[in-house]
Amino acid sequence: MAAPTRLAPPVIKTILPSKCAPFFELPGRLDCQRNDSVNQSSTVVEGARLCNPRGMTRPDPSLPLPDADAQAHSARVVAHVREEIVRSNGFIPLVRYIELVLYAPSLGYYVAGARKFGPAGDFVTAPDLTNLYGAAVARQLAQILSFEAESEIIELGAGRGTLATSILGAWAKQSAPPSRYRILEVSPELRETQRTTLAAVHGTTEVEWLDRLPATIRGVVVLNEVLDAVPPHVVSRRGGAWYERGVTWRDGGLAVDERPLADARVQALAEARFPPDVDYASEINPAAEALVATIMQRIVSGGLLVVDYGFPRHEYYHPDRHEGTLVGHYRHRVHADPLLWPGLSDLTAHVDFTAVANAGKRVGGRVAGFATQASFLIGCGILDLLAATGAPDSAEYLRSAAAVQRLLSPSEMGELFKSLLLMRGVDCRLLALTDMSQRL
Repeated sequence: MAAPTRLAPPVIKTILPSKCAPFFELPGRLDCQRNDSVNQSSTVVEGARLCNPRGMTRPDPSLPLPDADAQAHSARVVAHVREEIVRSNGFIPLVRYIELVLYAPSLGYYVAGARKFGPAGDFVTAPDLTNLYGAAVARQLAQILSFEAESEIIELGAGRGTLATSILGAWAKQSAPPSRYRILEVSPELRETQRTTLAAVHGTTEVEWLDRLPATIRGVVVLNEVLDAVPPHVVSRRGGAWYERGVTWRDGGLAVDERPLADARVQALAEARFPPDVDYASEINPAAEALVATIMQRIVSGGLLVVDYGFPRHEYYHPDRHEGTLVGHYRHRVHADPLLWPGLSDLTAHVDFTAVANAGKRVGGRVAGFATQASFLIGCGILDLLAATGAPDSAEYLRSAAAVQRLLSPSEMGELFKSLLLMRGVDCRLLALTDMSQRL
């Protein structure tokens, strides 16, 4: 992706299972008008959208309109959000709004059954581009699991099962595959999709589906494009005062608004991370940090591999990135309106890899490597795997080469995506050409 200007990849996301609770705890065209006027006494965010009674903002003309059924579904999501706003005295923080529009049972973006992958969806994930991605990752996992006789892989947010299929397919040719591949998935629909996808894999590894994280783990946990889907708080500092951004109901529709920040823990994190002496807004994600800490606490021996788009803290909270990284993904396009088609548009924020690393270290984990995706995949031998696909002029090689180029290119996924390995009880390093741990 065009890293200097694009805040999020246009087609890259992950699937998180249908309810966030098992992973983390969190407390026709429509007539709309844009409200660009803000005075000093108002806490309305500049550019907040005021909408018609159905509550949805007018989409950018370049975005395709949902069909009638999808629009009706989005209207039901808006009604659900409005009920929550009423119950909450007229305002809900964005962290709660995002949780509702992404994960509300039977309504949220990730649980309502709409297509999210591929050309007819909103994004593709890295494993969808080529099975060489999973085959390369499998080499890192094999190094970690070589220290355990009875080893297992646990993947959170496995989507269609594409990464699991690629990893197990690569491992089927090895003499010592993992004893179990476990997928933490609470969506019945996604479980069935994963079972169908994994049916093509022939090997000795047992595949098991989980409803919650095991109490103890010996092996490796994989978070591939997962943490960006954990709803964050969006905090702003203006004139020395602290606010939390959220959503209210005004003039017949949803509108972005602010209230004084009431969560002392979130404010303390923002005070420690935001650049000093400037008005600033960005995300703070204690739930993502808590998830990482929980996983590391349960790993007896093994590691946690995190792959996602994001930055170390000094880049994440750079003064020029003064409006944060929260964006939406809709039909392979990135937009900046969190109120666009609630329930139909994905919402995502980048990952603060420093916060993730520190969360693991606080509970006894060790940083075993941090690198760009390009450095990681090359270190895992993806170019050797590409060469083994066939002659350079063969159709298979050319298809695979195009996908690998996208995974490695600095202007696509190679630089913005990072890989972080946290270890506990095992001496192992990230297979990367260059380790950037000192930048965390």
